[in-house]
Amino acid sequence: MSRHVVDWDDQRAFLAVLEGGSLSAAARMLGVAQPTVRNRIEALERALETPLFTRSVNGLVPTEQARLLGVHVRDMALASEAFVRTASAAPGEIAGTVRISVSEFVGAAVLPAMLPGLRQSHPGLAIEIALSNEAADLPGQEADIAVRMHRPTQGALIARHVGTIPLAFFAHRDYVTRRGAPASLDELAGHELIGSDRTRADFTLMNAAVPTLGRHNFKIRTDSHPAQFAAIKAALGIGALQQPLGLSDPALVAILPEIILHRMDCWIVAHEDLRHAPRIHAVFDHLVTEFTRYCAGASFKSVTSRTRRTGA
Repeated sequence: MSRHVVDWDDQRAFLAVLEGGSLSAAARMLGVAQPTVRNRIEALERALETPLFTRSVNGLVPTEQARLLGVHVRDMALASEAFVRTASAAPGEIAGTVRISVSEFVGAAVLPAMLPGLRQSHPGLAIEIALSNEAADLPGQEADIAVRMHRPTQGALIARHVGTIPLAFFAHRDYVTRRGAPASLDELAGHELIGSDRTRADFTLMNAAVPTLGRHNFKIRTDSHPAQFAAIKAALGIGALQQPLGLSDPALVAILPEIILHRMDCWIVAHEDLRHAPRIHAVFDHLVTEFTRYCAGASFKSVTSRTRRTGA
């Protein structure tokens, strides 16, 4: 193995090519020219004395050695980002950058409305919102705080259970004016429904709560929950929605409100090593307060035997 010093910028270029699949994609990710990326990959290959990519009609294909090295360079990139976030505020100051990991739906439809009060109280804070339906690796420093709809299982975490979020049927009032509201599940099946396209977990959840509904009943199909919400708001039909969000929108109407499709446990989570950093502490406590209110706003006494209380 060569004793040449391995440049971090060369490793960043290597990671960008791994993730982007081509020199041009990596150049766009890094904001540099394509020849710069090529030169950095070649410099890294010389330093390591091993080829990292082979060319194919579909772009650059990583070698087996490159795949192994990619695990480490991703960890280094996450650690570098966490280093910058931690250094973004002076000791004891509630300022700097906090990265929050949330699902696509919560990040697009729920979380933004919770942030104005936080920004007003602490204008020195910058919030990064990482949208992913996969659980962020907090010990691996992918994010500082996560909002999760299941009990955390990773070690070294501080987790606060803030309540449960029911899922229920909603439609836009214009749809109800046009088609009327179903008075029973049998009538619901005859309406224009909005639901998933291929996500098995969503079908399992729906079938457990309303066995009479299947994929063929959905006239608008998408696996994106934000897109389902947009379709509901566009008066395209009836769909499932987080109840507190649906009840807070005067343009939406609860459909068969006695039926709860599912109840999602909501947790606010942070790494125990970061919990008492002023910027993390302020954001963590704010999210606990806001999501506790959000969950409490949805609570009511269900009168249906179909109500189920499970984790998501």
